[in-house]
Amino acid sequence: MKVLQPAGWKQPKGYANGILAHGRMVFTGGMIGWNANEVFESDGFADQAEQALKNVVAVLAEAGGKPEHIVRLTWYVTDKREYLACQAELGAGYKRVIGNHFPAMALVQVVALVEDRAKVEIEATAVLPG
Repeated sequence: MKVLQPAGWKQPKGYANGILAHGRMVFTGGMIGWNANEVFESDGFADQAEQALKNVVAVLAEAGGKPEHIVRLTWYVTDKREYLACQAELGAGYKRVIGNHFPAMALVQVVALVEDRAKVEIEATAVLPG
């Protein structure tokens, strides 16, 4: 896997502009911040984001994947202000689950998610070696 960073571009913080990868592809559905029993344990934005990331990692593990195999994350949030307000807490949770791996990412604010209590939904694309 290779991070794609055009010469002269400012280094992004917390994500990559692009990733080059070869291998088997894994695509997750949108993961929200509930547990394996589809129960929300928190209404906190950062807590839900961390749980959604844990859910992504659990799905990847079913294919033999690890967090470092993620090449793209797409985040759908119901309130970008809430996302921006808890950056430190989000970053700490991200590092606990994903580590210091920063794939290409996009963030989109949406009007609502299907589950009313959900504040964030995260889709992942991963490329497993071999």
